[in-house]
Amino acid sequence: MFDALSERLHATLANLTGRGRVTEADVDTAMREVRLALLEADVNFKVVKDFVARVRERAIGADILESLTAGQQVVSIVNEELTSLLSAGDRTFHLQGTPAVVMLAGLQGSGKTTSAAKLASHVIKQGRRPMLVAADPYRPAAADQLETLGRQLDVPVYRAAAGTSVVDIARGSLDAARRQSRDVVILDTAGRLSLDKALMREIADVAAAVTPVESLLVVDAMTGQEAVSVAQAFAASVPLTGLVLTKIDGDARGGAALSISAVTGLPVKFLGTGEKTDALEPFHPDRLAGRILGMGDVLTLVERAQDAFDEKQAAKMEEKLAKASFTLEDMLESMQQMQKMGPIGQVVSMIPGMGSMAKDAQAAVDRGELARTEAIIRAMTPRERRDPAVLNGSRRRRIAAGSGTSLTDVNRLVKQFGEMQKMMKQLSGMSRRGGAAGLLGRR
Repeated sequence: MFDALSERLHATLANLTGRGRVTEADVDTAMREVRLALLEADVNFKVVKDFVARVRERAIGADILESLTAGQQVVSIVNEELTSLLSAGDRTFHLQGTPAVVMLAGLQGSGKTTSAAKLASHVIKQGRRPMLVAADPYRPAAADQLETLGRQLDVPVYRAAAGTSVVDIARGSLDAARRQSRDVVILDTAGRLSLDKALMREIADVAAAVTPVESLLVVDAMTGQEAVSVAQAFAASVPLTGLVLTKIDGDARGGAALSISAVTGLPVKFLGTGEKTDALEPFHPDRLAGRILGMGDVLTLVERAQDAFDEKQAAKMEEKLAKASFTLEDMLESMQQMQKMGPIGQVVSMIPGMGSMAKDAQAAVDRGELARTEAIIRAMTPRERRDPAVLNGSRRRRIAAGSGTSLTDVNRLVKQFGEMQKMMKQLSGMSRRGGAAGLLGRR
């Protein structure tokens, strides 16, 4: 979502960091570019104006302009102010109560039902026992979808008889949760195609009846500034505690995600990063700011890796890398694990210094290059995967035919893997001669 904004800001700020000392004119030029980049990303005009004014005021201080690392300090100020912009309200996800009631509200199509299932998956990881509630009596497909998602997660779904009011559905779900020893109730309420008084009154009645500890507005981040207007309208009628921004992995400009908290004062608590039930991240302003500015997001990357990688497999892979005994079989295994971490573009953008390569990495996947690599390795025998040296001309032709690729594709992969093995041997040799400390000592 933030690719275009990230590229523009990264290029603008790179000009500053390369200069060392900067002048007030340099800062003004950079701020003009930052302002244009944010406006083009559909960030609220007032938010942009205030943001740029704060950065400029801090950046033209005498202690900054006279510093030998002024450019780096200005980038640091932009990072801090961007983090501050995203940091409104209490982002803690509260689960007090027996059961704890979480109510989701929002317009139809915003992703409420999927977000309800994602939240259930999230609280299961915390050791809780959730129940999903189909509190949308107007659209049977919503309840059917919730039941399908509930079965995937092995989570019960409370569904009342036709004609039951939304308030009675909510009350009945609490009794059912207590009977089944469920300690979290997640209400998937009805949406509308547009804002209307009946919707607001209904959600307010549900909130008054069951007193949710969290009332979260689910907002489609791809709707731009309309998302901000929707959040303002809901907040005026319902006591909201926070926001869930969905479709953050989409290709919209992302301005709503940067504006919504600053305009409404509501904290963003979760980001929906994909379609699967595990594609939900707690929102960390500093991490998103780092991603947008191309600084990476190592903490989220580590958390995803911990979820995706088996501990024993990771230890085994580490040992193989240390001994430079990494094979094509290991490469296939690591590729499969990497795919569990989410879209490759997202993963690459979290690696510091590699944000600019994220789009190319995702494009490579979209072109099918990863799938071709996997097909080629799968077409090999176990011996060929462990020892590519045995791959003569006839074997390579057989692999190309078996994988539905060309001989050129097979040769390219074998060559790339050979170069990777050489690099690993060099790194392994450096490690044995003193590791990171040795490298630092020789620098």
